[in-house]
Amino acid sequence: MAKIRVGIIYGGRSVEHEVSIASATSILQALDPARYDVQLIAISKQGHWHLGGPDLLPEAVLEEEEVTLPAIPGQRTLVSVERGTTAAELDVVLPIVHGTGGEDGTLQGFLELAGVPYVGAGVLGSAVAMDKDVAKRLLAAAGLPVVPGVCIRTSEIARGQDGASRALIAELGLPLFVKPVNLGSSVGISKVERAAQLGPALEEAARFDDKILIELGVDAREVEVAVLGNDEPEASVPGEIVPHADFYDYESKYVDEATELRVPAPLSDAQTARLQELAIEAFRVLEGRGMARVDFFIDKQTEEVWLNEVNTLPGFTDVSMVPRLWQASGLPYPALLDRLIELALEHSRRRQNLERSYQRG
Repeated sequence: MAKIRVGIIYGGRSVEHEVSIASATSILQALDPARYDVQLIAISKQGHWHLGGPDLLPEAVLEEEEVTLPAIPGQRTLVSVERGTTAAELDVVLPIVHGTGGEDGTLQGFLELAGVPYVGAGVLGSAVAMDKDVAKRLLAAAGLPVVPGVCIRTSEIARGQDGASRALIAELGLPLFVKPVNLGSSVGISKVERAAQLGPALEEAARFDDKILIELGVDAREVEVAVLGNDEPEASVPGEIVPHADFYDYESKYVDEATELRVPAPLSDAQTARLQELAIEAFRVLEGRGMARVDFFIDKQTEEVWLNEVNTLPGFTDVSMVPRLWQASGLPYPALLDRLIELALEHSRRRQNLERSYQRG
């Protein structure tokens, strides 16, 4: 049986470039070389695509041959920029470009135009989940419990930050969390406990996005559930994050070894079932496909559950939460990758059977 030709796309122009390389490194090590012919496709911070084989370290591929993917359905061919000849052929792509330009629907749209099957949510699902403001509105409209918050644009801040600050505090109270709307890995997020901190927090978030989300600060446990599937998604056991910092920021996620991940989370059967149900519902509301990680808050005093956000391309190293949650649910990391590739090819086959021309009668 012929090997499946898999392209791992990673890197990108986002501030999550390095996180993406770490995810790609773990995926490369876990894919079965007897089953897959793997090509590494590194996107530089300048947006150029570079091609390398599985014998290279993912970060080293950024120095290799530059390639492009023609947006011609059916070809699925990477072309050398210098030589103009075929550099590699692909059956499916595993895009692991975190952040803007990767999980916001733009890369997915390009792959759709090129007719290349890919792992994960499509254009719409990726875009709405990435925009925390739009996602919260859709989830709230579906009756799901989201953290109270408001979204403002940087232009509003420029017109009068002091007035905006007072209005936000009056509406939500303190503490608050301020975050860029279209970003992940907790980049640009600040916790605001005093009124004087709100202005600098807004400025910090505005460095990364022109939309800023301000949410009520909930004293809560942070619990995550992984979802896997297309039309019939399944939920993993929940896992709990116990950061030793004030909140689960970038340092806690990728640097601080003191951060504790409890998998499975110490929850009652009823709490577990409730979180799994909400995770699947949120996945469907936001047009999820393939995989997602759904993040929750559980109020430490009342045990009220709040849905925080849905991540369609979460961190994917072998010690990241999603692989760990599925490992605890009985699906090891290599088998998880096998299933994701199967789901991508399954969806592609179904789409190929749709009619492309309209004939009356």
